[in-house]
This record gives sequence, structure tokens and C-alpha cells, in this order.
Amino acid sequence: MGTRWAMVVDLRRCIGCHACQVACKAEMGTPLGVYRNWVKVVQKGRYPNVSLSFLPSLCNNCENPICVRNCPTQATYRREDGIVMQDPHRCIGCKYCIASCPYDVRYLDPLKGVVQKCTWCHHRVDVGLEPACVNACPTRALIFGDMNDPESEISKVLASNAVQMLKPERDTQPHVFYIGADAVAMRTYGGAEERKVEVDWLRWWLAKVGLLRPRGGGE
Repeated sequence: MGTRWAMVVDLRRCIGCHACQVACKAEMGTPLGVYRNWVKVVQKGRYPNVSLSFLPSLCNNCENPICVRNCPTQATYRREDGIVMQDPHRCIGCKYCIASCPYDVRYLDPLKGVVQKCTWCHHRVDVGLEPACVNACPTRALIFGDMNDPESEISKVLASNAVQMLKPERDTQPHVFYIGADAVAMRTYGGAEERKVEVDWLRWWLAKVGLLRPRGGGE
């Protein structure tokens, strides 16, 4: 049996630090305003009884990807190891794949005019390294590996924990598995207004820890 890459997101360990999102930006040089992965933040309750949940979102590199079927130029294709790739030389920017993706994890590159997405840092994986997001996570909330290898960490985690997938009813067979995900956070997501909330929340957090000066240069 060949290699089948997969990822586990353990929300019991996620602290919402956005290190995965920042590492992805740095590794891939993603333009401002678009993301290959992003962390959804959900606040529930009424003060003082409130809770905060996080949901890292990225391409699920599905076993049965709708995007591959709908791409008219075969710019989107699936490798034998399960990673769904995007060929920028074939892409015509028609956005059919964006419209068909149930997870809203693709974007049109504003500089290149082609669609891009997370490919689990295939250039790193192909030389034996972990994806940048996995490498950067300080709590080991992200686990990446070959789920067909019974001795791999991810296989052992999948065998010993109940996991959830986003929108299993779409029969895409996603290969990002969540542990302990909040039910509200897993509902339909990804609209422009919601992403604005995520960016505003991230700016507030960076300013709070002293990594970002408030707009206008004030204190």
C-alpha cells in the first residue's frame, strides 16, 4: 500500500496563537488579503460565562475532490499520495474550483491571476520535512504523516481517538481530521465578512502582545 498523507488537528491542544497561519504566509509568500490556511475564532456565551474556540482551516486534500472533477483545464489534479495540486501554468483563473470547493480554502492570487491553495507544503514533504504549519505549531496540535503506515504517529492518533471531518455528507472524503472540534465552529464558514472578523481579531491580539502597533501610531 502506497503513502497516503493526512493531517490531524487536535483542538484539545490548539491555543489559537495563529503560528500556523503566519508560518504558511512566510513559507509560501502568500499576498496580503488571501490565505492558504486560516484560524477560525468562535466566541460563545454571555459575560462572564464565555468560551473561545479555534478551528484551523486548510485544504482537506480530499480522496474524492470535487475541484479536480470541475477544473476544465486539468490544472487541479491529485497525486498518488493524496495531495491535491494546482498547476499555475494550466490555470486560467476561471474559479470553477473555488465555486465547487465545499470548504472555501482556495483563492485567486491577486498578483498572478491564478488559483492557489494549501498543498501541505509538498516541496517540503517531498524532501522529508513537515509542512511549515506543523513545524511551527508550539503545542503539537497539528500532526502530519502517512496514515497507511501503522507505525506512524498519525496512524496511532487516528486509531486511539474519535475524529471529526468537515462536511462528510459531501462525500469528498477529506483527509484533515479534527479532534475535539466545536460543533458551531464546524458549521458552514468562510464568508468575506467572517474573514474580516478573523483579521480584526488577529490584529487585536498582535497589538495586545506588542507585535503590532495600533493604526495611526497611537498607543
